[in-house]
Amino acid sequence: MEQWAYVIYGFSVFLLVCVLVFGKYAGGSRRWLGLGVVSIQPSEFVKLAVIVMLARYYARVANVNGLTFYELFRPFVVVAVPFMLIVRQPDLGTAMVVLLIAVSMTLFVKVEKRLFVCLGFISVTGGPLVWFCLKGYQKQRILTFLNPDLDPLGAGYHIIQSKIAIGSGMFLGRGLGRGPQNALSFLPEQHTDFIFSVLAEELGFAGSFFMIFLFLMLVVWGLNVAHGCREPFGTIVSVGVTAMIFWQVFINVAMVTGLMPVVGVPLPFISYGGSSVITVMMCVGVLMNVSMRRFLME
Repeated sequence: MEQWAYVIYGFSVFLLVCVLVFGKYAGGSRRWLGLGVVSIQPSEFVKLAVIVMLARYYARVANVNGLTFYELFRPFVVVAVPFMLIVRQPDLGTAMVVLLIAVSMTLFVKVEKRLFVCLGFISVTGGPLVWFCLKGYQKQRILTFLNPDLDPLGAGYHIIQSKIAIGSGMFLGRGLGRGPQNALSFLPEQHTDFIFSVLAEELGFAGSFFMIFLFLMLVVWGLNVAHGCREPFGTIVSVGVTAMIFWQVFINVAMVTGLMPVVGVPLPFISYGGSSVITVMMCVGVLMNVSMRRFLME
């Protein structure tokens, strides 16, 4: 896979450009590319492309002293190009996941202390400037996160209904298919972004905790694969894939429970969506491949 990094990355960026030109417009955004009878969401595949591309570069330049500002310029460009194309769709949730994956991989390979402090200062001081770059509905989501009751029948409707669904599940849940928020369609986007709310209502705290526990075991396994790999590229790829799964689970669960603003981030393996499921399965396949090669080397 390492030798195909440029091809994978270039093709993924090409698909993002095609989305902006030929993509299907739905729900206020242009995120899908029609291919005959099927549609794909290229922004999902970009996550893996960025992981592979960064891993290839970091495997060659990483050192014990940490990366310098000059050495981080190329990774910045690698991430910035798909990030801006995804933001243009607009799909702030996926763009945020891509950025978090890149940050996680960069911190793993280590940066110089002075550069780390400098980047942290820029992030804190530049945060307020991001507000002026957000679109109107994105600002509304943040305001709704701070106080959902500002617009209970509009922007705050999603999160209010989600909390009701989660709370009504109590400890053991209402049973599969018996949740009123789901059955009566009070909960919007119940098969994609808010699928965790449906599961919490029908399976309760016990079922939700068990599902989160399974995701935690997957993350621990991914980190264990990275720890046991003797090849830098395999180690960094494993960290990137594990970071992708962790951040998607974390953001989705935090979003539907009201701990974060509502963004379009699916729950891996659970949310409906072909491109998302295929991407996560490909990532798990990469982890299995790294694990298998580690075993063969031993």
